[in-house]
Amino acid sequence: MIRIKNLSVPYDETRTLTELAAERLGVSPCAVHGVIVVHKALDARRRNGAPIRWNYTLDVTADGARGILTRLRRDAQVGRAEEHGSLRVPPYTPQEGRERPVVVGFGPAGIFAAWLLARAGAAPLVLERGQDVDRRTRDVAQFWRTGQLDPASNVQFGEGGAGTFSDGKLTARSRDPRMNEIIEAFVAAGAPGEIRYLQKPHIGTDVLRTVVKRLREKIIKMGGEVRFGAQVTDITMTAGRIAALTVNGSEQIPARVVFLGIGHSARDTYAMLHGAGVHMEAKPFAVGVRIEHPQDFVDRMQYGAAAGSPFLPTADYALTFRDEEGGRGVYSFCMCPGGLVVAAASEEGHLVTNGMSNYRRDAGTANSALLVQVTPADFGGAVLGGIAFQRELERSAFSAGGGDYRAPVQAVGDFLSGRTGTKDFVVVPTYMPGVRPAALGTILPDACSASLARALRHWEQRVPGFGAADVPLTGVEARSSAPCRILRDAVTMQSVSAAGLYPIGEGAGYAGGIMSAALDGMKAALAFLERIQ
Repeated sequence: MIRIKNLSVPYDETRTLTELAAERLGVSPCAVHGVIVVHKALDARRRNGAPIRWNYTLDVTADGARGILTRLRRDAQVGRAEEHGSLRVPPYTPQEGRERPVVVGFGPAGIFAAWLLARAGAAPLVLERGQDVDRRTRDVAQFWRTGQLDPASNVQFGEGGAGTFSDGKLTARSRDPRMNEIIEAFVAAGAPGEIRYLQKPHIGTDVLRTVVKRLREKIIKMGGEVRFGAQVTDITMTAGRIAALTVNGSEQIPARVVFLGIGHSARDTYAMLHGAGVHMEAKPFAVGVRIEHPQDFVDRMQYGAAAGSPFLPTADYALTFRDEEGGRGVYSFCMCPGGLVVAAASEEGHLVTNGMSNYRRDAGTANSALLVQVTPADFGGAVLGGIAFQRELERSAFSAGGGDYRAPVQAVGDFLSGRTGTKDFVVVPTYMPGVRPAALGTILPDACSASLARALRHWEQRVPGFGAADVPLTGVEARSSAPCRILRDAVTMQSVSAAGLYPIGEGAGYAGGIMSAALDGMKAALAFLERIQ
């Protein structure tokens, strides 16, 4: 098979990939019998008037491949396609007296730790404090409609983790080849095949609900067990090793191997672990607000005159700003094209936002978190100080919104000038159960508000309209990442203070999204399986 790299074509090209590959190789289209898209990325930079283009990497099956490769041997962009073997999973051999592995949490890290363990024959037991995705979806819908929060079943807790109610982005900085195993598992569970090759793949909340359910069914089919409504409320250690788990305050489960994928919002679990002597440390995170624009504004911002073309995807953006005066970074995060701002609280009397998109990204509005960096110095450096910091922001936001889970909202112009009260926004705020005008600057710490204000002015200069006076800001965003890290050995991936305990994923402080969390869970499972061989 022949690989063609860096094949650049106009965004509105109508010829087939077979025709394009044949032209690039200098053969007739009849000689090309198969084209596989390995990578597809949009270049919309439009520098010096350059047109928007798609860049492809293609694997091509063609007659006379050996001759083609010989003829084009000096062409650095044409060569033999690489072949990748499948992941080798060490088998797990059950032994008398050996308890099966337990996975705590069924977000991306927990799902793929359990998936790999089940594939190895280890028959893992999964304990998830929240509910299955169908019940969870109903509970979340009721919360958004009525403001009645279920602390055990919400946007943060339940099957699939917080990522289930998100845009479902699958981007990751890691080039680890094991990423392919995760992607193929997603596709087998119902994700669109295009996630194999798109530079910015996403699944969307609506499709993710089916995907996580099918992954659970696959784990069970391979011998695993998944229990919902099963919160780990205590741990027992013996001679520095994990020995047992307490579930829902009463049930004792012997457990000498535990994969801990608790997610970044399991604040009571962090406190329990810290009290039990599991070594942890405070870490940086970020807080801020959600900004919303009409999606067609973002399309024009990125595509110019080509905006609205059926050949182009719904546009996104990524913005950064270094506030030299305040010494903090400010950046966009979890940008959701064609999406909604959603209520993401998991504790009564606290209010927090998140962003969500369905697969088609057709809501007509775009939203993104705008976050300001926070360091342990901002909250005194205590291990659980970041949690207290987040909670204070969320309580203030809850109060400013009226105490009924309406969110505080403020126009950019009001935020920058210190006024409150504008209700005539460029786009109707999408947050449900609703919004109430409030002063976001009195909720966020002064230093964060000042840095955010300087960032908004900077971005408005760069992209007129982005920080226009009538653009709505909804607060607060406080759960972008874990506020602490559960310390582990870099090689064995076990806790430095509790042998047999494997902290994994975003909640443990070692990942930052669906793919990186899934990979972390898989790597920990592999580390365990290789150790017991």
